[in-house]
Parts: sequence; structure tokens; C-alpha cells
Amino acid sequence: MSEIFITDADGKQSSLQIKPGLSLMEHLRDADFDEVQAICGGCCSCATCHVHIQSSAGDIPAMEENEEALLELEDSFDSNKSRLSCQIELDESHHGLRVVLLADEF
Repeated sequence: MSEIFITDADGKQSSLQIKPGLSLMEHLRDADFDEVQAICGGCCSCATCHVHIQSSAGDIPAMEENEEALLELEDSFDSNKSRLSCQIELDESHHGLRVVLLADEF
């Protein structure tokens, strides 16, 4: 089974089993991580699923213009790590992906 590793805003580490075809945001929301509000439901329009990708595994798609525009408005924006978790669909190749959740910015 493939898994990803999560560090929440308090520094607690955990792992999640990957369900291919679901986005990173869906995995985090379904696991009840409070830091991921996902208000828009994954439409890339709110940035409430902003995470930092600590180490990549598998093919993470390049950031599109609208995602970057939303993220640049965030206080914790990091051009090397910031992503909207709704824009990353996971599969087995993402085994070992490390994600850091951010404190609520709203």
C-alpha cells in the first residue's frame, strides 16, 4: 500500500493510505485535518487547502497561473513549497510524499 506523510500545524506527524484518483485535498479532508478547510470543494478558487510540499514523490503537476495567483496572496506562501492540495491528484507513484499543513490563515 502506498502512503503519504503529513505534519500538521502543531508538528504532529501521521500517515495516510493513498486511494488512487482522489486529490491530496480529499485525502486530508476525509482524514479530518482541521487545517484543510477546502471551502470551494476543490475548484481552485479559495486557497483554503494551501499546504507545503516538503518532499516530492511521483509526478506533481506544474502549478497553473490561477493557482499561483491565489497562493501569492497567502501569508505563508513559499514559491518552492506552496500548493493547493486540491490540484494534486494522488496515485501509487506518490508513495512517500511529505506534506506540511499550515495554521489557519483565515
